[in-house]
Amino acid sequence: MHVLSLADIRADEASPEAWRDSIIQGDCIAALEKLPEASVDLVFADPPYNLQLDGNLHRPDQSKVDAVDDEWDKFSDFAAYDAFTRAWLLAARRVLKPDGTLWVIGSYHNIFRVGTALQDLGYWVLNDVVWRKTNPMPNFRGRRFTNAHETLIWASRQREAKYTFNYDALKMANDGVQMRSDWLFPICGGSERLKDEDGVKVHPTQKPEALIHRLLMAASNPGDIVLDPFFGSGTTGAVARRMGRHFVGIERESDYIEAATARIDAIEPLAGPQLAVTTGKRAQPRVPFGALIECGMIDAGAVLADARGRWRAKVRLDGSLEHAGETASIHRMGAKVQNLDACNGWTFWHYQAEGQMRPIDDLRAEYRRTVMAAG
Repeated sequence: MHVLSLADIRADEASPEAWRDSIIQGDCIAALEKLPEASVDLVFADPPYNLQLDGNLHRPDQSKVDAVDDEWDKFSDFAAYDAFTRAWLLAARRVLKPDGTLWVIGSYHNIFRVGTALQDLGYWVLNDVVWRKTNPMPNFRGRRFTNAHETLIWASRQREAKYTFNYDALKMANDGVQMRSDWLFPICGGSERLKDEDGVKVHPTQKPEALIHRLLMAASNPGDIVLDPFFGSGTTGAVARRMGRHFVGIERESDYIEAATARIDAIEPLAGPQLAVTTGKRAQPRVPFGALIECGMIDAGAVLADARGRWRAKVRLDGSLEHAGETASIHRMGAKVQNLDACNGWTFWHYQAEGQMRPIDDLRAEYRRTVMAAG
């Protein structure tokens, strides 16, 4: 991993090898404008929240709360914050690939303003996800609800865009249950929390690695390039490296860059089969029934039947089935003989092989393994 200056980046650089797996030191908007158009697969952004803190916050024992009071989180007014938000969102949209997506996290202080800006700029909101904290900071003044969550917005570049969503992998990780949009994680702490030699937090808003792991699992694949324009202590880079993704981070502060560099260099990336994610049939390439006839896996004139042998149909040269003087696709014919509105012909119709009835879906799987894989 290496650290680059803005002068090291060329917008016309054909290969991302010059800047991927690196931290670019400088202003995020200027750095984004240096990157090539449509060059990253996913953006995760943890921008300044514009907390607008007024004075110090103390616990009941009068100890001072280590709140976010850094200069990078301060803006003169909402108009200045909105202008900044639109600028970085527009620059991020330019570097996203057409099928890429953006994740942005925030609190009630800023996330609604961010959401408005990204919709105005043409992004299409796919989901909002609530990160519910198991151990939130109490509300010490007792005048509001305990602020126990943050909100993530997941958006594609535009409404019609295709995008990565590893539905089956998330379902597998959730014990076979569809992943919901409310995620329960503790705030960053313990050995994961970076601290300096005096025991002071390196970064006030370091995100838990588990949160980044889940969103990268959801919306990226091994080998993808993940961009974090507010890199901070390098959580995105650390998790991306471990998960076999490439990354590029943008950060102004030297202290954060130093901590992030040491953190990421210590990561041992996973490789090989460990990186594979579960995929369902919806993620597999489409195979028309006629393709099986074309490659000789099944012959025109062959007779197919349901598993119990109640109905039979003959395969025609064009991939349709003939039964009782009628012709239709494998799906429509399956529905017709059962008097149903719909039918999955791949699992309904069977062929005989080695004295056994096997679903034609087995032939489709074999076609994907042999013919499509070879291509």
